[in-house]
Amino acid sequence: MTAPMEGADPSRPEIASDDDSSTQDSLTKSAMPLPGPIGSLGEELRSDIPIQNSMLADAIGGWRGIIDSSLPSLVFVIAYLTTSQNLTISIWCALGAGAVIALWRLLRRQSLQQVLGGFGGVALSAFIAGRTGNAADFFLPGLLINLAYGLAFAISALVRWPLVGLGVGAATGDLTGWRKDPQLRRAYYIATWLWAGMFGLKLAVQLPLYFAELVGALGIAKIVMGWPLMLIVGLITYRLVKPALAAYHRRQREEDSQSDTFTAVESEEPR
Repeated sequence: MTAPMEGADPSRPEIASDDDSSTQDSLTKSAMPLPGPIGSLGEELRSDIPIQNSMLADAIGGWRGIIDSSLPSLVFVIAYLTTSQNLTISIWCALGAGAVIALWRLLRRQSLQQVLGGFGGVALSAFIAGRTGNAADFFLPGLLINLAYGLAFAISALVRWPLVGLGVGAATGDLTGWRKDPQLRRAYYIATWLWAGMFGLKLAVQLPLYFAELVGALGIAKIVMGWPLMLIVGLITYRLVKPALAAYHRRQREEDSQSDTFTAVESEEPR
């Protein structure tokens, strides 16, 4: 994190771009509850670290993050299929896996909010499946979350306030200024529809499996279309937004420079 360039307007964020590798940032991270890579996309856009390495580590905690998010569902499916569809055993196995992950997160000194949030999701899924007696309902909370996110992204794009723009804008300290730039606004608009499409694809594949109560296929689809798919969309979003954002901040710096020059000339004119 570094201070802004001399002579620049402190109200405008300085973003590291391809032609200005010395420019760094002094901005805060976004606290918006957006999914996966979007939560750290602003940080990635402010750095020159190779996206293939750092985004996987920052957005999902590397392979440990993938295991953390997939293991309870995988354990539930394996237990369900190998115990002659014994729901009770399957639920307790999933809860056990969630408890192990929670303990491991505590040992890694993650925040209590992360620990409780991760285990809480598993516990809610187990509670719903136990109450209804339907193993497919273990995956119902995830389906509802996909529906909520899909609607949120789609509606935000339809009303021309794309969520990707708001999320990255919050992370880079420019929550709504990007709306004045057509190129950047278009990139955020396309990226937001990309995320909406991803959540829609998940529902299109998983809902028929849910209603057919194909627990094994549903569990596999949830895992395959979870973090791997989200990471791919995050990488595409990065590639789409990065050039537009860099160009936007180049234009801002040029405008600042012209404004500073004009102000200096005016101050030198005889009164």
